[in-house]
Amino acid sequence: MKEVRNEKWEVRNKILTPHFSLNKGGFLMQMKALEKQRSEIYGKYPLKPADSEDAEPCSLDGIRVSEEEYWETYYDYVGENDFSYEWNDGVLEEKHKGDHLSYLMFDWFYLLLKQYLEANPLAKIFGTDMGFRLALQHKTTIRKPDLSLILDSNPVRFDLSDRSYKGIFDICFEFLSDSTKKYAERDTVHKRSEYAGIRVKEYFILDRLGKQTAFYRLNRKGFYSGIRPIGGIIRSAVLPGFQFRRDDLYTRPHFRDIIADPVYNAFVLKDFQAERSRAEKAEKSAEAERKKAEVERKKAQKLADRLRSLGIDPDAE
Repeated sequence: MKEVRNEKWEVRNKILTPHFSLNKGGFLMQMKALEKQRSEIYGKYPLKPADSEDAEPCSLDGIRVSEEEYWETYYDYVGENDFSYEWNDGVLEEKHKGDHLSYLMFDWFYLLLKQYLEANPLAKIFGTDMGFRLALQHKTTIRKPDLSLILDSNPVRFDLSDRSYKGIFDICFEFLSDSTKKYAERDTVHKRSEYAGIRVKEYFILDRLGKQTAFYRLNRKGFYSGIRPIGGIIRSAVLPGFQFRRDDLYTRPHFRDIIADPVYNAFVLKDFQAERSRAEKAEKSAEAERKKAEVERKKAQKLADRLRSLGIDPDAE
């Protein structure tokens, strides 16, 4: 059997390169640790036959790497299957891909948020390629939220050339990955605890099935409290005036159909609203001119009729 030399198998050799201490005791301990890791890695990524080119690309989820190696190799990693990884205290965690329904919810919500920020330019929004480091009391993680937001008032500035954010996001949004219990708990349990611990002001979990959708706001004690919808409406405290109907996350109405809705009127399609307002004003002005001309025409007709009754031809020069 010949080993296939490609990206998804060669990674195991890279992470198994030993760095031994000259101390005898240290050498033996490192040898035992290395053998254990070899067993784990070769168990997860066994040698593949040369004719197995059609095999599914393997995720590196669960592999132990240093933080330095994560930033250098895996933060921007794109494998044969576009794998993306976060880092949880020494362990790679694959960011699972959502289905098309998740994408539709993401797309609608992202565009809604962009509409708000165009009308209220007080923050910058980022996608899943932008990560940040969470130096928690008991561990360190590096997370890449599906959407994240930095207020312009945040004391840690963001430079356009930055590949990651050096501060703490003001809001994080995760679109629930529930293909397995592990992925679902990562968003609903672990990240919720981590984001609260690092003091992310608000955390929204958006589940395209609606079962685990949740909205959290940091309270004075440093813990998350649930944001309860009032009249079915979720309102952000971090973004004044940003609000949406919870049910609209699932029905995803066209923005032109909700611009008259008082929930959205203040920020949705403002350019379209302004253009429509100008068109309506122009139409009203044209209508007023038509009515004025009609009044003048009737006046002239009445005068002409009176002149004719007196034997005077109003058309005579």
